[in-house]
Amino acid sequence: MLAVKGLNQFYGGSHTLWDVDLSVPAGSLICLMGRNGMGKTTLLKCIMGLLKTTSGSVTFEGTELLRCPAEERAQIGIGYVPQGREIFSHLTVEENLSVGLGVRKNGVQAIPQRIFNLFPVLKQMLNRRGGDLSGGQQQQLAIGRALVLEPKLLILDEPTEGIQPNIVHEIGDIVLKLNKEEGLAVLLVEQKLPFARRVASEFCILTNGRRVASGAIRELSDQIVHAHLSV
Repeated sequence: MLAVKGLNQFYGGSHTLWDVDLSVPAGSLICLMGRNGMGKTTLLKCIMGLLKTTSGSVTFEGTELLRCPAEERAQIGIGYVPQGREIFSHLTVEENLSVGLGVRKNGVQAIPQRIFNLFPVLKQMLNRRGGDLSGGQQQQLAIGRALVLEPKLLILDEPTEGIQPNIVHEIGDIVLKLNKEEGLAVLLVEQKLPFARRVASEFCILTNGRRVASGAIRELSDQIVHAHLSV
């Protein structure tokens, strides 16, 4: 579904991604891991067209994304929840969710009931401003906003960052439901090992912008964790 091949990226004179390969098959749930500053968010931003790349390719269902404007990613079926959520704090929950309706191909202008089935709290807070929600509620709103697009691939950057444990568990349940029951492919960046081991089927680790380890999540051994993830 998503294929990243030989991707290189620079910040000024600094080489940040080095010949990165990453494959996200349909229906998979892959966790992109690594210590802080190793290139995980940079890779996601390159996939989403928010950062320019130097060489390599990024294809989604056969379409070369590097030739497409960033705004076309949502139209072709990629939902993206950035680190820090980036909801519109002065808009209501309903207005935040409605933002994505304009790019839906089927022209539907109503927020799908599915969003409220997944996140009942959003239904209760439709008229509340996004900035007045708790961190966990804002994260649910950000995920809901991405799902309004009815994507084929959902990309989540640190979905558990700064969120209370009970909401972290709920988000894990939702991610598993979307993947296992609905077949939605998921690529997520996650630092919390228990969460990653619970939800992911595969992992990929970046160190200094290079892919250094990957495999089934059951193969994420203590030795690999010590070498590439421990701080």
